[in-house]
Amino acid sequence: MKKLSLALAMAVALMSAHAVSAEKKPVTAGTPNLEQRLGRLERILRNQSLADIILQLQQLQQEVQQLRGEVELQKHSMDAMSRRQRDLYLDIDQRLSRMSRPTAVSSGPAPVVDLTGSGAAAAKQSVPTAENTSGVKPTAAVTPTVSIDAKKESAAYQKAFNLLKQGRYKESIVAFRSFLKKFPGGSYDDNAQYWLGEASYVSRDFDTALSEFTKVIKHYPDSAKVPGAMLKSGYIHYEKRAWTTARDLFERLKKQYSGTTEARLATNRLDRMFKEGH
Repeated sequence: MKKLSLALAMAVALMSAHAVSAEKKPVTAGTPNLEQRLGRLERILRNQSLADIILQLQQLQQEVQQLRGEVELQKHSMDAMSRRQRDLYLDIDQRLSRMSRPTAVSSGPAPVVDLTGSGAAAAKQSVPTAENTSGVKPTAAVTPTVSIDAKKESAAYQKAFNLLKQGRYKESIVAFRSFLKKFPGGSYDDNAQYWLGEASYVSRDFDTALSEFTKVIKHYPDSAKVPGAMLKSGYIHYEKRAWTTARDLFERLKKQYSGTTEARLATNRLDRMFKEGH
């Protein structure tokens, strides 16, 4: 009986081993296994992803080119607008100067006038009156020693001013300096001094610009250009991070020239400095 049981147990064990070996039978060469299928799927997905990336890159390149074109157009428009604003500003200044100095642009011959030092009194006597127009010559004692031809002065100033309007800043600086040397104490000296500073300012030569604007403030305290010179001086100190000096200038400008455009711009910059924590 024990022998029979042992034989049956051995038979069952042999049958189980045969079944397991059948399950582990290797796959034939013609039938792909799971790893091969996964590898093929990975390659397909990888190729699709690469194609998608290439397509996205091409689309991005097109968008970048389009944006670059739009930026160039906007820059061109801004440059044109800046030139128009500059021309308008300079034209207004020119007209105001002409209105305040009608003798400099009169169509008739301008009198030769000495505007420097003690010659100013002599110049008043040298202007033709009802008496000397009848043929009486002025005496040699009242002949000006240093004189300014108003027409030549106006032409020289206009030449320098036109260079500034055209954006030829270096040339305009040379022209304005030559003008001040040739026509000291003339009708346009405060304007010329101011535009010297302006030409250096737009060229971002802040040290030179500050020096020129300071001359306007010190040497021409009654000039209409003083508020502008103070404002630009404050801007320069702001660029140099000299917050205290800039703030003092803006505050003084607000107090001395309240109600002007320069005072309003000074207030705006003070508000900006406050927000920035300066």
